Amino acid sequence: MVLQALMISFVIMLATGTSIGVALSLSSAVVFYSIMDIPLIVVVQRIFTSVDSFSFMAVPFFMLAGAFMSEGGVTKRIVDFSMSLVGFLSGGLALVVAVAGMFFAALSGSSAATTAAIGASMIDEMEKRGYERAFAAAVVASAGTVGIVIPPSITMVVYGSIANTSIADLFMGGFAPGILMGLSMCLVSYRIAKKKGLHGEGSFSLKAVGKAFIECFWALMMPVIILGGIYSGIFTPTESAAVAAVYGALVGLFVYKELRLKDIPKVLLSAAVSTTMIMFVVGGANVFGWILTNAQVPHRLAELFIHLTDNSPLIFLMLVNVLLLIMGTLVNASAAVVIITPILLPVVLQLGIDPLFFGVLMVVNLAIGCITPPVGLDLFVVSSITGVSIDKVTHRVLPYLGVLLIDLLILTYFPGIITFLPNLMR
Repeated sequence: MVLQALMISFVIMLATGTSIGVALSLSSAVVFYSIMDIPLIVVVQRIFTSVDSFSFMAVPFFMLAGAFMSEGGVTKRIVDFSMSLVGFLSGGLALVVAVAGMFFAALSGSSAATTAAIGASMIDEMEKRGYERAFAAAVVASAGTVGIVIPPSITMVVYGSIANTSIADLFMGGFAPGILMGLSMCLVSYRIAKKKGLHGEGSFSLKAVGKAFIECFWALMMPVIILGGIYSGIFTPTESAAVAAVYGALVGLFVYKELRLKDIPKVLLSAAVSTTMIMFVVGGANVFGWILTNAQVPHRLAELFIHLTDNSPLIFLMLVNVLLLIMGTLVNASAAVVIITPILLPVVLQLGIDPLFFGVLMVVNLAIGCITPPVGLDLFVVSSITGVSIDKVTHRVLPYLGVLLIDLLILTYFPGIITFLPNLMR
């Protein structure tokens, strides 16, 4: 009865356009009040308790760092550097979007932020150069998926906090999958461009690459400072987020000089709003997950998975991939991590699967969900930027979705791709 009421109220709220954080919290409140006879104050208490963590302090600082960098002129320099690397190839601008997405992901930690930043800079330019607007929108939306895979990743911070797994190791584990996804999308863009007769821009020049790299150098140093500081023991992952925010402000104000003092209140407000949205989703998902746990859903699901997989880690991971791909189409990545991690982690440990590998694989799954309808976040972001309808973007994004699913299978079968760097750094 509890589970049915929870899911029905949650689906109804989503169907009426209620935001995910509100839907999670209100559906939980409905069950608390009408069935479980628990005071509603418990909802607020659990939301507060779930985000009252030192590790979660990294979220607002990483959001702030990305906002400072974006407002400070970093996006244009990243695009110029990417253009110097791959712009001369067929479909050069589409390749630039994918490469720039990988670079910007190392600054933002968010798929939506990556999609918005690259889209605002590239979509109109692509249309001027003969690219169909819907295709340009699909390229940008796909490129944004790596935003939560390549470190620093807000979703990995959430998983690490819940699963008690090293956030630094999760960050290192995200590099190879993020690069694999980015290069795969470059390959798809190249093949589509060849068929459409979309030519490159200019010619390759080491001098141009060197000049663009120098312009982009201070932006590209941010992930180096973050990971270098963590692994050298200078600061913790949470402290690294604060360092990144200060670094982003200094670069924008005094190096690129495109961030002005009068812009800082706007940047702070933007980061605060984005952080509040994420934390509210995490809090609501925690209450939602608590009810699922109380209804013994984790226990039943664990028994079901063990029965279906016959204790085979590979079959278990394939089933989890299907589950997460479906869930990623309905709720955002942070909410999915909060709900699913406590349910599946005991089974993961029982089957001898590395929780670090599982965490990164989970994030890759949910990243793919960002471009999977009906609730693919990046699809909505790019649709709002371009004015192109969701169904048109979805049609053009299918080739990218297909290659990302192939990447997911490769990562599932070869876990060493994810664990190699973390093990090397230990």
